[in-house]
Amino acid sequence: MTPPPREIRVVVIGGGQAGLATGFYLRRSGLVPGEDFVILDAAEQPGGAWASMWPTLRTFSPTQYSSLPGWMMPPWTGDSGYPLAAHVVDYLTQYEKRYELDVRRSAAVDSVSREGERLAVRSAAGDWLVERVVSATGTWSRPFVPTYPGSFAGLQLHTASYRDASAFAGQRVLIVGGGNSAAQILAEVSAVADTTWVTLRPPQFLPDDVDGRALFEIATSRHRARQLGEPDTGGVSGLGDIVMVESVRKARDRGVLQARESFARLVEHGVRWRDGTESPYDVIIWCTGFRPALGHLAPLGLRGADGTIPTDGTHAIKEPRLHLIGYGDWTGPASATLIGAGRTARDLVADL
Repeated sequence: MTPPPREIRVVVIGGGQAGLATGFYLRRSGLVPGEDFVILDAAEQPGGAWASMWPTLRTFSPTQYSSLPGWMMPPWTGDSGYPLAAHVVDYLTQYEKRYELDVRRSAAVDSVSREGERLAVRSAAGDWLVERVVSATGTWSRPFVPTYPGSFAGLQLHTASYRDASAFAGQRVLIVGGGNSAAQILAEVSAVADTTWVTLRPPQFLPDDVDGRALFEIATSRHRARQLGEPDTGGVSGLGDIVMVESVRKARDRGVLQARESFARLVEHGVRWRDGTESPYDVIIWCTGFRPALGHLAPLGLRGADGTIPTDGTHAIKEPRLHLIGYGDWTGPASATLIGAGRTARDLVADL
């Protein structure tokens, strides 16, 4: 017999950086982990998306500007001021222990639906009836690959599946995408393979002395200006998109940060360019981003035409019992970053 749903005040869906930051502020507000709120996470291990990222990925800011509320990330003593992914995983693992957050693992949420005055959360860890749901599932589980005409017979992989450049030694590799992931992967792969970089528009590089802290402050200022009805400053778009971490700077010095415009179609052994010429490739790496993982919220019928859920800050406009955090600026300024998640979680819990 299926056990009846458990009743609890708040369920947080997702145990990555945004979910943990929310848990911190829920606990600080007086709610008791396990009694008043739980965090349901689909993964078997701590660390959120960082646990699935390639080992050489670095944060965009030093540790003092890449921390969650309450406890600063321990200093990084490696070869750069920017920590590797494993350092972040260790920090997030210790963070949830430090604050004794009740994170239920292997607890993927299947659906959230309305049930009277409450929301029903159905998960691999059981069913819950709750007053509020905080969705913090992020985007990593929904990699996006654009559609092109034609087909390619070689290896294709997305950023989410990339692990190490050595697998591509001596091969011809096409890297598609104009963001930080593309630049960091290009920097690595170009050291061992013949690479071509394709972007929809010319890549925009940030000044060498601008990192994640500055980007967060700019995004926050833009958000405040828009709330006050002041002219839109354009945010970080005027500065650029790509943070010049050490590996990317070295790639620039080697002259490999040269991008060309997108191709017209895929062909069996490569791509056809817009001028009709073709180039052969063994591998295509799609560094083309992710989409919000919102499938569990489908029964609520909230998603707009752009694929997101309309919000006022983190609050779902058409469902007052639902909050969202960590999906991008539409759920709080820089809320998909470590420092941004903490500040957004503070406002979210205050709104609860």
